Amino acid sequence: MANTPIKFAEPPKIPLGSLILVTGANGLIASHVADQLLAAGYRVRGTVRNKARCAWLESTFISRYGECRFELVEVSDLAAPGVWEGPVRGVAGIASVAGCADLMVSDVDEAVEQDLKGLFSLLATAKSESSVKSFVLTSSSWAAWTPEPNVPITVTVESWNEKAVTLAADVSVARETKGILPFMAVKVKVEKACWDWVAREKPGFTFNTILPDTTIGPILDARNQTASTSGMVMWLYNGEHLDILSGFVPQWCIDARDTGRLYVAALVTGVDGWRVFGCAERFSWNRVLDILKRVYPEKDFVDLSDNGDDQAEILSDKPLALLRAVGQDGWTSLEQSVKDAAASALSAAA
Repeated sequence: MANTPIKFAEPPKIPLGSLILVTGANGLIASHVADQLLAAGYRVRGTVRNKARCAWLESTFISRYGECRFELVEVSDLAAPGVWEGPVRGVAGIASVAGCADLMVSDVDEAVEQDLKGLFSLLATAKSESSVKSFVLTSSSWAAWTPEPNVPITVTVESWNEKAVTLAADVSVARETKGILPFMAVKVKVEKACWDWVAREKPGFTFNTILPDTTIGPILDARNQTASTSGMVMWLYNGEHLDILSGFVPQWCIDARDTGRLYVAALVTGVDGWRVFGCAERFSWNRVLDILKRVYPEKDFVDLSDNGDDQAEILSDKPLALLRAVGQDGWTSLEQSVKDAAASALSAAA
């Protein structure tokens, strides 16, 4: 599925050749957002915190799409006054992927405040720039629910992870036992605040959020790019950090290229007010291990303990509708994502 050429079911509301801003363009998700936009026929301006360290992005996209299609700009402080005026100037759409919060958040309110400073600044700048027609915010599936093995739950676009917010704020619970619940709480509060901003400010652009779960797939430049969750496939391959992987509860996953295509469709097809789950199929690291064993039968792998199965039912037809809008009939399988993640990492190491 992931290698199906993008073909719009209807003429896009934002014309091909228009300029789209992608923040945090060096990350796993954002780099695939940029890649899919370029493949669709758009131009991309990507922001990074350090342009010199991320120069590989320009060479990667030039090799794929030629000169004058991708522009790299530095935004070292997402919340600095006036920092978005230059990057936003002349763009037709914005994919806001960069975030401030670390996975192990120590202070939820402080992390929310820091994230919102940058996001409100970006949103306000976008509102004042007449060229901007669409804005897509990156949230997280964890903003909707906390994955729990073997616990049935129904998730809809109206779901919010209030459980994480409550537990993260509970002073009677030790910080070390909260795990990533504070990070989940940040995602809830930030996404809600941005929806509130849109309702209050009534900007002239469409606004949608994408809530990806564990993202796996090929790394665009495995020699230079941080692998993020795709790199965990190689932890299994190499028998590294198995304690971390064993503690990773079963949940849902999505191919990085499918994630990129959700952004393309949400940006340019005119949909508005959608929360879009990036959840293709149920996933566990034991399933990933089974795939690696089939793909590399000559290699010995260390087994993981069984930590159950995800039983969340996600009720939304919006994600597949967006994929169909760009010519893709269904999700890329976990098996294909794992194969391609491993292949990209191994080719870089060769």
